[in-house]
Amino acid sequence: MSTDAGSLTAEDLEFLRRPLHGLLSVAAGPIPAQPRPVWFEATDEGAVQLFTGPGTLKVRRLRRDPRASIVVAAPVGERERWVSVAGTVTVEPDGAHDLASRLAARYWDLDDPTRAADLAAILAEDQVRLVLRPETVHRYAY
Repeated sequence: MSTDAGSLTAEDLEFLRRPLHGLLSVAAGPIPAQPRPVWFEATDEGAVQLFTGPGTLKVRRLRRDPRASIVVAAPVGERERWVSVAGTVTVEPDGAHDLASRLAARYWDLDDPTRAADLAAILAEDQVRLVLRPETVHRYAY
């Protein structure tokens, strides 16, 4: 395992640009973190962003305490590899629908009418963009 004081490497970014699920955990004070699977995008600047509804529990918790982490692991059948990013999150009011559209195209076949309708439903709702800026990055590759 290796640690970098807050930046993603080119190899990390290549790995994180695959259509993998991340497990997002937000700070919850005395309540143990409860990771949730999420879609995400690693930016060229080395941040990790995702979208969610503005009234979700994770947003309410992040507004109280902006600390969070995401762990992304290679799927079964590949050599073991994971990247963990921890840092602070900002809740951004703009860009969520564009992000949702990009991620839906990455994770779903949008030629499937059901998936296209699912995306339309997401885009019909208010969304915010969460931007996780790394403070600590851990990685492992076997």
